[in-house]
Amino acid sequence: MSSSAVQPPLSSDSDSDTSSPSSSSTHHRHADLSSSIFQSYLSHSSYPHNDRNQDLIKIQSFLTSSRSGALSCLICLERIKPTDPTWSCSSSCFALFHLLCIQSWANQSINLAASRASLRAAVVPDENSLVWPCPKCRVEYRKTQTPKNYFCFCGKVQDPPRDPWVLPHSCGEICGRSLKYDCGHFCLLLCHPGPCPACPKLVRNKCFCRKSEDVKRCGFKNFSCNGVCKKLLECGVHRCGEICHDGSCLPCKEKGTYKCQCGKVETTRECCERDFRCDNACNRMLGCGRHVCERGCHEGDCGDCPLQGKMTCPCGKRAYEGMACDVAVPLCGATCEKMLSCRFHRCSERCHRGPCIQTCRNVVTKSCRCGSLKKQVPCYQELTCERKCQKVRDCGRHACKRRCCDGDCPPCSETCDRKLRCRNHKCPAPCHIGACAPCPLMVRISCSCGETQFEVPCGIENEQKPPRCRKTCPVAPLCRHRSSCKPHKCHYGACPPCRLVCDEEYSCGHKCKLRCHGPQPPPNPEFTLKPRKKKSNQPSEPTPGSACPPCPEPVLRSCFGHHIGTERMMVCSNRAEFSCDNLCGNPLPCGNHYCTYVCHAMKARSSKSDTCEECNLPCEKEREPACQHPCPLPCHRGECPPCKTLIKRSCHCGSMKHVFECKYFNCLSEKEQMAVRSCKGPCHRKLPNCTHLCPETCHPGACPLPDKCSKKVTVRCGCQTLKKEWLCQDVQTAYHSSERVHEEEKISRFQKIVAAVKKVMLVIVIVVIVIASAYLGYKGLVWLSDWMNENEARQRRKYSRN
Repeated sequence: MSSSAVQPPLSSDSDSDTSSPSSSSTHHRHADLSSSIFQSYLSHSSYPHNDRNQDLIKIQSFLTSSRSGALSCLICLERIKPTDPTWSCSSSCFALFHLLCIQSWANQSINLAASRASLRAAVVPDENSLVWPCPKCRVEYRKTQTPKNYFCFCGKVQDPPRDPWVLPHSCGEICGRSLKYDCGHFCLLLCHPGPCPACPKLVRNKCFCRKSEDVKRCGFKNFSCNGVCKKLLECGVHRCGEICHDGSCLPCKEKGTYKCQCGKVETTRECCERDFRCDNACNRMLGCGRHVCERGCHEGDCGDCPLQGKMTCPCGKRAYEGMACDVAVPLCGATCEKMLSCRFHRCSERCHRGPCIQTCRNVVTKSCRCGSLKKQVPCYQELTCERKCQKVRDCGRHACKRRCCDGDCPPCSETCDRKLRCRNHKCPAPCHIGACAPCPLMVRISCSCGETQFEVPCGIENEQKPPRCRKTCPVAPLCRHRSSCKPHKCHYGACPPCRLVCDEEYSCGHKCKLRCHGPQPPPNPEFTLKPRKKKSNQPSEPTPGSACPPCPEPVLRSCFGHHIGTERMMVCSNRAEFSCDNLCGNPLPCGNHYCTYVCHAMKARSSKSDTCEECNLPCEKEREPACQHPCPLPCHRGECPPCKTLIKRSCHCGSMKHVFECKYFNCLSEKEQMAVRSCKGPCHRKLPNCTHLCPETCHPGACPLPDKCSKKVTVRCGCQTLKKEWLCQDVQTAYHSSERVHEEEKISRFQKIVAAVKKVMLVIVIVVIVIASAYLGYKGLVWLSDWMNENEARQRRKYSRN
């Protein structure tokens, strides 16, 4: 970064030659100050002038505003002096306020929030939950974050001393704050207002796809190598084909043929949507052999029949065991007593199937929300009265007016719409108590070239002096004498007018002889000086930016229709045209008719039929080949366009419909039309009394009608050793008979297994009882022997004492 890129622009005016020495010394001091602030940053980084990011621009704007004395507090709209204690927001706005103003703002916001919370909840709110917003960006701070002391911009020095060679409110030391994205580096600028710029350190980093490695600035170390990503996608099969990008890859869009979860439907889908379900029902037989699976498309087993096992009556008071799954459970006849939707009463009907009544009709005594009305109503009905709440809302200006209010009045929905202190805008916030928030808008004041500028709060822009600039005015003249005009210094308002002769050539070929009055560059819209009073002895001059006066030369003009022999002599500046009262006679665009209007105006001289009447007659030409659809165009030139109307024709078997253009279908012969209508696939019509389809290709007419299906199918024996070809009807007969035999075998095997398990369990129980009896008997004998020995020892001690 060059020194010219970071130094604030020099202050000047159009009369800068007569500036006082004090102003030049002040400018010199601020130029040195700007270079001293950026000196540490420039010694460690080398940003080009074109790569200045928004953070550096914001810092430079803060420095320019401070140099010009344009820093103002948004709360009191007063100028911030270099000796005033300040506080700056640490969010994205970095606005500067008086310390006393921001403390008063925070206390008022916290007190207002506490009063609103106590009115609504009727309890004292927790102090940790109270917040106050920044007056500009509205970022919320906690009560404990209310500023109490005056610190410099970087927050290291409390009450920084006033130094005329250091930026006001700055400690003059290296900032040292952590840079964006927590890269591990710290800001190298001197203590400064606004955000810290991007990290200028050089680091080696890989691109997003981790293939290429390069040296980048730490603040912009994430980059794309512009190659193909080729990361393995979530499907685990395909790779990403996008350009090297940040973040996760897009879902796989490769198309393929995939089956649904039940395997019945096969379709072409994107790889990321390969796991899908069809709209067909499962309909597979469950283990009970009586019901089919009612679930939709799914994978895996269907599971057991949900109607098997222990069954109860609808109210759940009586249980039944051993019932078949296809038998309806009988009603117990007792009272239902299920809890109704009101959660207070129970169903009084007998045990019944289906849901209970949805609305509880028991009559109870209820009170309305505001407590002014009590009445007996059905339990399901809500009781409200017509009384309007007269309590004043938290804004202190409007009443609640809500019907049957429970006391918790909602916030006021009216807009405040009071004039802000800036006197330019109105408060858009909801109706509230206390003063309105300050206007958060900033007004930018700059010189004509825009190099020197600063921002001030809305409302004080009229009291600020614009910045001065010593550079040459970069605005090029807009008149035709731009190459011969002398350059002038940057100025306010519009550029001075050109003093040369206009000599502008009209479109008719004549030239203007007045003084140059060509277009003038517009003034800076953000700041414009008041126009100076003109002297009375100066001669009148044409207004700059005005058009040349009308050309006074006489010319020969023709009528609207340019008919021969109807010309008139007129002034060149008079552009009025006339009609010769003859018929127009120009051919219409259709090429079949002529215009019958009286001589009329033309929009384009090159084409005499641009403004003539339109031919609204429909086209009556016969179309080739002949069809029943008329030509949709109005009367036109040349042949009619081919008929593009779409007609639908179903195939012979009815499985699909073909859509043809009328021209294409009608050009075919009857035999070709029958061939085109065929879907070229097998006939989808089933044979009568059989599951097999018609073996022929899609054909017109009826399918063959055999009495029995004679198709052969391959069958195998139970051990899969032998196989034979049987007729379809014989296979079905054998399959039904084998199912009955397998069911009987399964039942007999299950009974044998149950009997064997019962015998084993009986033997185990007997063995356990014998072992337990022997163990308890042995323990009893040991205890009895010990007891007898203790009694004998007591008797011996007793006799020995005697």
